[in-house]
Amino acid sequence: MSKKILLIYPPSPVLNREDRCQQPTKELLVIPPLPPTDLMYLGAIAENSGFEAKIRDYSLGGDFLNDVQEFAPDYIVANIATPTFKTDMEALANAKNILPSTQIIVKGATFLTYNTNVIYENPFIDYVIIGEPELTLKEILEEVPNKDILGICYSENHQGIKNELRPFNEDLDNLPFPARHLVDNSIYRRPDNGQVQGVIKVSRGCPYHCFFCLATPVSGAKVRMRSAENIIAEIKECVEKYNIKNFLFWSDIFNINRDWTIDLCKKIIESGLKITWSANTRANTMDDEMASYMYKSGCRLVSIGVESGSQEILDNIGKKITLDEIRNTVKVLKKNKIKIYNYFVIGLPWETEKTVEETIRFAIELDSNFISFYTAAPLPGTRFFAYAMMNKLVTENLDFNNAYYIPTVRSHELSKERIFELHKQAVRRFYLRPKFILKTLLSLRSLTEFKNYFIAGLGLLLNK
Repeated sequence: MSKKILLIYPPSPVLNREDRCQQPTKELLVIPPLPPTDLMYLGAIAENSGFEAKIRDYSLGGDFLNDVQEFAPDYIVANIATPTFKTDMEALANAKNILPSTQIIVKGATFLTYNTNVIYENPFIDYVIIGEPELTLKEILEEVPNKDILGICYSENHQGIKNELRPFNEDLDNLPFPARHLVDNSIYRRPDNGQVQGVIKVSRGCPYHCFFCLATPVSGAKVRMRSAENIIAEIKECVEKYNIKNFLFWSDIFNINRDWTIDLCKKIIESGLKITWSANTRANTMDDEMASYMYKSGCRLVSIGVESGSQEILDNIGKKITLDEIRNTVKVLKKNKIKIYNYFVIGLPWETEKTVEETIRFAIELDSNFISFYTAAPLPGTRFFAYAMMNKLVTENLDFNNAYYIPTVRSHELSKERIFELHKQAVRRFYLRPKFILKTLLSLRSLTEFKNYFIAGLGLLLNK
């Protein structure tokens, strides 16, 4: 009889648990729940090791403890997020009480900084995975001696042991495709037209190490890209096996390598695959030829981490972009009929009334199709976290329960309460402009799109 493994997002509010983001979806207008691609990779690893695997995202429903009792897994693997850390761990403690024999494995960005102590403070945890989990989980399941497994913490003789970190996987093509047959793909849909959307992880790593971002600590400074052939093979599997034709090309920075980006687009065109996809970009890595190839291969939306309309703040966070570079990238994308989704952060340490006003005006000037105004959250592992602690920007115990919506820390000049008010003003001033509303209505192509935009707009009026 094969062994069993249950891979989970614990019961919690709906949260995109990709380690660099950990963002709630309820208060953020156009952020849909994303499929648990990290767990699908681990599910494929487990099945290749002879395990019977189940994947469950309990933030979307289901009875975790009942499943533990009925499925009786030999291992439980849980993605632990900083905003839901306490409730995530409580759920796992209850599972261990029900099934003491199960081995509990936790992973997540939290454990980059908080690892050995987890073992002392939560004795029901058997393994903490630090860093990329796939090859580490493979060795745990194959019962490699603990002392020989890189990238784990575990308990031995009542001591928390932390092994050497595992180097980043240099060949992402050697990973199996995510086990999409273990989830209900129909749950995960685009927020505009309601069509099923898959996530293709095309690369890992970011060299820029921005002040507030976990991308570099989580995935390293070196960008490791999958081959175009490997990516297209996964797309074909999604289209032919699961009828998924809409994709988010997930990466820490999609188009940092111009030749790779254009080659991927050309190969998608040559494959004859009729898909649509979205990706992210930096404001200084886009040009007209690249945007043209992206559109021809199916790209219909690009997100840009603008962060602020204040050049001073961009310089302070090490963004290494200018406002004019952002303007140029937006111009190029609009010329090539690619929709734009801009991200801004309000409440960074140097934020003032003046810089928030600059950000709001810049957002309106850029006039993108979608926008998210986040409030700044100094997640552990970021440079922001260390800065906030050293400069006493934390006025009480850090609470990430509503991270990116309810402010977590003050700035040097603004209170948390004032940052929250300015954040709500920013959302209203951008989305409730008559020009924006008219442009959006004229762009709609179906009743489904109208309904989804109407629901988002109603949420804006009620919640903001």
